[in-house]
Amino acid sequence: MPLAPGREAVVRVTAATLWSGPEAVRPVDRPAIGPLADIPTWVSGMDPDQQVSDCVLSQLLLGERVLVEELRPDGWARVVAVEQPAARLDPRGYPGWLPAAQLAADHPAPASYVVDAVITALRATPGGAVALAGVILGTRFAAAGPARGGWLPVEVPGHDAPLWASEVDLTPLPTRVPTAAEVLAVARRLDDVLYVWGGVSPYGIDCSGLVHLAWRRFGVRLPRDADDLARATTPLPLGDERPGDLYFFARPGQQVHHIGFVSAAPGAGGHRQMLHACYTKRRVLDEPMAPDRAATLVGAHRVTQ
Repeated sequence: MPLAPGREAVVRVTAATLWSGPEAVRPVDRPAIGPLADIPTWVSGMDPDQQVSDCVLSQLLLGERVLVEELRPDGWARVVAVEQPAARLDPRGYPGWLPAAQLAADHPAPASYVVDAVITALRATPGGAVALAGVILGTRFAAAGPARGGWLPVEVPGHDAPLWASEVDLTPLPTRVPTAAEVLAVARRLDDVLYVWGGVSPYGIDCSGLVHLAWRRFGVRLPRDADDLARATTPLPLGDERPGDLYFFARPGQQVHHIGFVSAAPGAGGHRQMLHACYTKRRVLDEPMAPDRAATLVGAHRVTQ
């Protein structure tokens, strides 16, 4: 069945970038909009200013569902990313634009496994040639048969035959809500990843993307943006936070603009430690909360299910 407005589709590349509009795409973005979406080349080709352009809204992982709203003759699709809540923008999910070539009209079986490795590759045969590189933490798959010699066949959008994933890099999709400490442990594995506005991958990530991706690894669907995350989580009295909870930041009279994980229990004298994707230092860092950051701290929240 071909792509069509009003129908759902799934992402067929390892990471599809969601754009504010086709006209916003820059020459430097060409690797990200091709049919294979070469995200490492795209990120490495940008300078620091280009890495924080607001033309990028988010990123979607392989197999992620979208609702197609419009297909243009130039190959662009206007979609709603239904697995990334964005109540402020659209109650159905995060709206934006994708190259239609990065979508498939497949309807895979319900997922039973999730990628636990930060980055892995899928192979054409058990232990054989790489058929799809750069598969990202939190990507979900349906098994397509029994494992063979440490390799599991999985259904992959856009591929007629199953591809093979290393069993070491997969884990069964969780059936229980994770602890905050478990989610923090996943987020720590992304330490030192480059900051990219709108990024949700180990090649480049932003502050809310780090939180979204770490919880996604456990099958928990959280909002994509920091201000929506603040509304979807439970406030705590400052001082009651524990590792894995969330800090939120806003300037007076403005909406929340930054988020990070509580990475240590609060200490004497207001000392606080956080793991976050830092816009100013352009990296994921675990660091003491600086005074200028603490001046915009508006609360600590907990994810409750």
